[in-house]
Amino acid sequence: MTSIFDTLVELPLFRGVSRRKMADTVGAFKFHFLKYPAGERIFRAGEECVDLTFVLSGRVRITCAASDGRFSVEQTLAGPEVVAPDFLFGRITAYPGDVTAIDTVSVLRVSKSDYLEILRSDPVFLINYVNLLSMSAQKSVEGVLAVGTGSMAERIAFWVSPLTQPRATGIRLRCSRRDLASLFGVQRSSLKATLDAMTADGLITHTASEIAVADRRSLLALLHNHSESLDD
Repeated sequence: MTSIFDTLVELPLFRGVSRRKMADTVGAFKFHFLKYPAGERIFRAGEECVDLTFVLSGRVRITCAASDGRFSVEQTLAGPEVVAPDFLFGRITAYPGDVTAIDTVSVLRVSKSDYLEILRSDPVFLINYVNLLSMSAQKSVEGVLAVGTGSMAERIAFWVSPLTQPRATGIRLRCSRRDLASLFGVQRSSLKATLDAMTADGLITHTASEIAVADRRSLLALLHNHSESLDD
Protein backbone atom coordinates (compact mmCIF):
# COMPACT_ATOMS: atom_id res chain seq x y z
CA MET A 1 0.00 0.00 0.00
CA THR A 2 1.36 3.43 -0.98
CA SER A 3 2.15 5.62 2.03
CA ILE A 4 1.76 9.39 2.22
CA PHE A 5 5.56 9.72 2.05
CA ASP A 6 5.68 7.71 -1.19
CA THR A 7 3.11 10.10 -2.65
CA LEU A 8 4.95 13.20 -1.45
CA VAL A 9 8.27 12.23 -3.04
CA GLU A 10 6.46 11.93 -6.39
CA LEU A 11 5.58 15.63 -6.28
CA PRO A 12 7.71 17.74 -8.66
CA LEU A 13 9.10 20.00 -5.92
CA PHE A 14 10.00 17.06 -3.66
CA ARG A 15 11.45 14.83 -6.37
CA GLY A 16 14.86 13.35 -5.57
CA VAL A 17 14.33 13.59 -1.81
CA SER A 18 14.62 10.34 0.14
CA ARG A 19 11.57 8.91 1.86
CA ARG A 20 13.34 9.31 5.21
CA LYS A 21 14.14 12.98 4.54
CA MET A 22 10.53 13.53 3.53
CA ALA A 23 9.32 11.97 6.79
CA ASP A 24 11.69 14.22 8.76
CA THR A 25 10.41 17.27 6.86
CA VAL A 26 6.76 16.44 7.56
CA GLY A 27 7.62 16.05 11.22
CA ALA A 28 9.50 19.34 11.42
CA PHE A 29 7.03 21.62 9.61
CA LYS A 30 3.27 22.18 9.56
CA PHE A 31 1.74 20.17 6.72
CA HIS A 32 -2.02 20.71 6.47
CA PHE A 33 -3.95 17.84 4.86
CA LEU A 34 -7.43 18.75 3.57
CA LYS A 35 -10.20 17.17 1.48
CA TYR A 36 -12.62 18.84 -0.93
CA PRO A 37 -15.75 17.24 -2.43
CA ALA A 38 -16.46 17.22 -6.14
CA GLY A 39 -17.60 20.61 -7.40
CA GLU A 40 -16.21 22.66 -4.51
CA ARG A 41 -14.16 25.71 -5.40
CA ILE A 42 -10.78 25.50 -3.68
CA PHE A 43 -9.46 28.91 -4.75
CA ARG A 44 -10.86 31.89 -6.62
CA ALA A 45 -8.99 33.81 -9.30
CA GLY A 46 -7.21 36.74 -7.65
CA GLU A 47 -7.18 35.14 -4.20
CA GLU A 48 -3.90 35.72 -2.38
CA CYS A 49 -1.53 32.77 -2.68
CA VAL A 50 -0.25 32.37 0.90
CA ASP A 51 0.38 28.60 0.81
CA LEU A 52 2.04 26.16 -1.53
CA THR A 53 -0.77 23.78 -2.45
CA PHE A 54 -0.30 20.20 -3.62
CA VAL A 55 -2.97 17.92 -5.04
CA LEU A 56 -2.20 14.50 -3.58
CA SER A 57 -5.08 12.59 -5.15
CA GLY A 58 -8.09 13.38 -7.30
CA ARG A 59 -8.34 16.03 -10.01
CA VAL A 60 -8.81 19.78 -10.08
CA ARG A 61 -9.81 22.11 -12.88
CA ILE A 62 -8.07 25.46 -13.24
CA THR A 63 -9.86 28.10 -15.33
CA CYS A 64 -8.19 31.41 -16.21
CA ALA A 65 -10.12 34.09 -18.09
CA ALA A 66 -9.30 37.48 -19.60
CA SER A 67 -10.87 40.47 -17.86
CA ASP A 68 -13.22 41.08 -20.79
CA GLY A 69 -14.34 37.45 -20.86
CA ARG A 70 -13.43 36.98 -24.52
CA PHE A 71 -10.73 34.44 -23.85
CA SER A 72 -10.30 31.68 -21.28
CA VAL A 73 -8.15 28.60 -20.82
CA GLU A 74 -9.05 25.49 -18.84
CA GLN A 75 -6.74 22.71 -17.68
CA THR A 76 -7.00 19.64 -15.48
CA LEU A 77 -4.36 18.62 -12.95
CA ALA A 78 -4.33 15.15 -11.38
CA GLY A 79 -2.47 14.30 -8.19
CA PRO A 80 0.30 14.22 -7.34
CA GLU A 81 0.75 17.77 -8.63
CA VAL A 82 1.37 21.32 -7.36
CA VAL A 83 -1.03 24.20 -8.08
CA ALA A 84 0.41 27.44 -9.54
CA PRO A 85 3.78 27.18 -7.75
CA ASP A 86 5.25 30.20 -9.59
CA PHE A 87 2.72 32.54 -7.96
CA LEU A 88 3.87 31.93 -4.39
CA PHE A 89 6.57 34.63 -4.61
CA GLY A 90 7.19 37.67 -6.78
CA ARG A 91 5.23 40.79 -7.66
CA ILE A 92 1.99 38.93 -8.36
CA THR A 93 1.09 36.50 -5.57
CA ALA A 94 -2.50 35.67 -6.45
CA TYR A 95 -4.01 32.60 -8.06
CA PRO A 96 -4.35 33.22 -11.82
CA GLY A 97 -7.65 31.33 -12.09
CA ASP A 98 -10.42 29.48 -10.29
CA VAL A 99 -9.39 26.07 -8.91
CA THR A 100 -12.28 23.61 -8.56
CA ALA A 101 -12.39 19.98 -7.44
CA ILE A 102 -13.55 17.67 -10.23
CA ASP A 103 -13.93 14.70 -7.90
CA THR A 104 -12.99 14.13 -4.25
CA VAL A 105 -9.59 15.80 -3.88
CA SER A 106 -6.95 15.38 -1.17
CA VAL A 107 -4.77 18.45 -0.78
CA LEU A 108 -1.62 19.34 1.14
CA ARG A 109 -1.01 22.99 2.02
CA VAL A 110 2.29 24.36 3.32
CA SER A 111 2.57 28.01 4.40
CA LYS A 112 4.93 30.32 2.53
CA SER A 113 7.07 30.84 5.64
CA ASP A 114 7.38 27.11 6.29
CA TYR A 115 8.21 26.45 2.63
CA LEU A 116 11.04 28.99 2.81
CA GLU A 117 12.46 27.04 5.74
CA ILE A 118 12.06 23.79 3.81
CA LEU A 119 14.02 25.30 0.90
CA ARG A 120 16.81 26.18 3.32
CA SER A 121 16.81 22.72 4.89
CA ASP A 122 18.02 20.75 1.86
CA PRO A 123 19.59 21.78 -1.48
CA VAL A 124 17.41 19.29 -3.39
CA PHE A 125 14.27 21.21 -2.41
CA LEU A 126 15.89 24.47 -3.48
CA ILE A 127 17.17 23.14 -6.81
CA ASN A 128 13.74 21.74 -7.68
CA TYR A 129 12.08 25.10 -7.06
CA VAL A 130 14.77 27.11 -8.88
CA ASN A 131 14.48 24.78 -11.88
CA LEU A 132 10.71 25.25 -11.93
CA LEU A 133 11.04 29.06 -11.84
CA SER A 134 13.73 28.99 -14.53
CA MET A 135 11.55 26.90 -16.81
CA SER A 136 8.68 29.33 -16.35
CA ALA A 137 10.92 32.32 -17.14
CA GLN A 138 12.33 30.68 -20.26
CA LYS A 139 8.83 30.33 -21.71
CA SER A 140 8.74 34.10 -22.31
CA VAL A 141 11.81 33.89 -24.57
CA GLU A 142 10.30 31.02 -26.54
CA GLY A 143 7.06 32.96 -26.82
CA VAL A 144 8.69 36.06 -28.31
CA LEU A 145 10.44 33.94 -30.91
CA ALA A 146 7.26 32.03 -31.76
CA VAL A 147 5.08 35.12 -32.04
CA GLY A 148 7.67 37.05 -34.02
CA THR A 149 8.82 34.45 -36.53
CA GLY A 150 6.87 31.27 -35.90
CA SER A 151 4.12 29.68 -37.93
CA MET A 152 0.50 29.98 -36.87
CA ALA A 153 0.70 26.51 -35.32
CA GLU A 154 3.78 27.56 -33.31
CA ARG A 155 2.00 30.66 -32.06
CA ILE A 156 -0.90 28.56 -30.84
CA ALA A 157 1.57 26.20 -29.14
CA PHE A 158 3.17 29.16 -27.41
CA TRP A 159 -0.19 30.23 -26.01
CA VAL A 160 -0.65 26.80 -24.48
CA SER A 161 2.84 26.73 -22.96
CA PRO A 162 2.71 29.62 -20.44
CA LEU A 163 -1.01 29.26 -19.71
CA THR A 164 -0.87 25.62 -18.61
CA GLN A 165 1.30 23.45 -16.40
CA PRO A 166 3.61 20.76 -17.81
CA ARG A 167 1.48 17.76 -16.82
CA ALA A 168 -1.89 19.35 -17.50
CA THR A 169 -4.56 17.48 -19.47
CA GLY A 170 -8.05 18.45 -20.62
CA ILE A 171 -6.73 21.75 -22.00
CA ARG A 172 -9.34 23.93 -23.70
CA LEU A 173 -8.85 27.41 -25.12
CA ARG A 174 -12.17 29.22 -25.44
CA CYS A 175 -12.12 32.16 -27.84
CA SER A 176 -14.13 32.95 -30.94
CA ARG A 177 -12.35 32.29 -34.22
CA ARG A 178 -12.98 35.93 -35.16
CA ASP A 179 -11.21 37.23 -32.04
CA LEU A 180 -8.35 34.76 -32.41
CA ALA A 181 -7.78 35.72 -36.05
CA SER A 182 -7.83 39.38 -35.08
CA LEU A 183 -5.32 38.81 -32.31
CA PHE A 184 -2.91 36.99 -34.60
CA GLY A 185 -3.49 39.44 -37.46
CA VAL A 186 -4.54 36.79 -40.00
CA GLN A 187 -7.61 35.98 -42.05
CA ARG A 188 -10.12 33.60 -40.47
CA SER A 189 -9.75 31.31 -43.46
CA SER A 190 -5.98 31.03 -42.83
CA LEU A 191 -6.57 30.36 -39.14
CA LYS A 192 -9.12 27.67 -39.88
CA ALA A 193 -6.77 26.02 -42.38
CA THR A 194 -4.08 25.86 -39.70
CA LEU A 195 -6.50 24.45 -37.14
CA ASP A 196 -7.70 21.85 -39.64
CA ALA A 197 -4.10 20.80 -40.34
CA MET A 198 -3.33 20.56 -36.63
CA THR A 199 -6.45 18.43 -36.15
CA ALA A 200 -5.35 16.13 -38.96
CA ASP A 201 -1.99 15.76 -37.20
CA GLY A 202 -3.77 14.71 -34.00
CA LEU A 203 -2.65 17.77 -32.00
CA ILE A 204 -6.04 19.42 -31.39
CA THR A 205 -9.73 19.41 -32.15
CA HIS A 206 -11.61 22.65 -32.67
CA THR A 207 -14.96 24.36 -33.12
CA ALA A 208 -15.82 27.97 -33.97
CA SER A 209 -15.35 28.95 -30.31
CA GLU A 210 -12.96 26.41 -28.79
CA ILE A 211 -9.63 24.64 -29.28
CA ALA A 212 -9.14 21.40 -27.34
CA VAL A 213 -5.56 20.15 -27.01
CA ALA A 214 -5.26 16.42 -27.62
CA ASP A 215 -1.68 16.09 -26.36
CA ARG A 216 0.21 18.97 -24.75
CA ARG A 217 3.68 17.48 -25.14
CA SER A 218 3.22 16.83 -28.87
CA LEU A 219 1.86 20.34 -29.40
CA LEU A 220 4.76 21.99 -27.59
CA ALA A 221 7.21 19.90 -29.62
CA LEU A 222 6.45 22.41 -32.39
CA LEU A 223 8.55 24.89 -30.40
CA HIS A 224 12.20 24.00 -30.95
CA ASN A 225 14.43 23.61 -27.86
CA HIS A 226 11.42 24.04 -25.63
CA SER A 227 12.18 24.46 -21.90
CA GLU A 228 9.90 21.56 -21.01
CA SER A 229 11.49 19.10 -23.44
CA LEU A 230 13.21 17.26 -20.58
CA ASP A 231 10.20 17.29 -18.25
CA ASP A 232 8.76 13.90 -17.37
